[in-house]
Amino acid sequence: MQQHSSPRQRLELLAFFGALCLFFASIEYLFPKPVPFFRLGLANLPVLISLNIFSPAYVLLLVLLKVLGQGLINGTLASYVFLFSLGGSFASVFIMLLAKRVGGRYITLVGISVFGAIGSNVVQILLSLQFIFGMTAWVIAPVFMILGVGSGLFVGLFAERFQQQSRWLARIQEHYGPNPENRQFPVSQP
Repeated sequence: MQQHSSPRQRLELLAFFGALCLFFASIEYLFPKPVPFFRLGLANLPVLISLNIFSPAYVLLLVLLKVLGQGLINGTLASYVFLFSLGGSFASVFIMLLAKRVGGRYITLVGISVFGAIGSNVVQILLSLQFIFGMTAWVIAPVFMILGVGSGLFVGLFAERFQQQSRWLARIQEHYGPNPENRQFPVSQP
């Protein structure tokens, strides 16, 4: 039976998902990068899973928390790396939200993740053309896109499998509901 959750409970869950993003980002930085500027995208796992729990506004807030947290933890908040992360992350989440909305029940987290990875990589390549490498960015662009699709596939497969097998996530989805934007929430009492 689906229960109603308060806005406070939603924000607490959102904070937990934000912490998961930072945890996965920290784990990811422990491994060497196969190509400069390339990351596997493990921090996107909670974002992918959140698509079936939160409204689009909450998912966007989660991505903002993820990007700001990564910038603070890694010391890149005042660098071009932050700009790349911000641009790529928001391009990715907008495309993932669009893919989910258009694809509905016919698209899996694997497809959503791959679309998000492609969107992120395209924006980051365009940013590198404009701000860092100029036209020489086209040299690394094909490799970057192939690696991005591969990582999107890997992260999507992991998220899809987790969604299918996790009892914890099933309880969260039961409590918070798959379509939060279509429900009314009671006012939270402190």
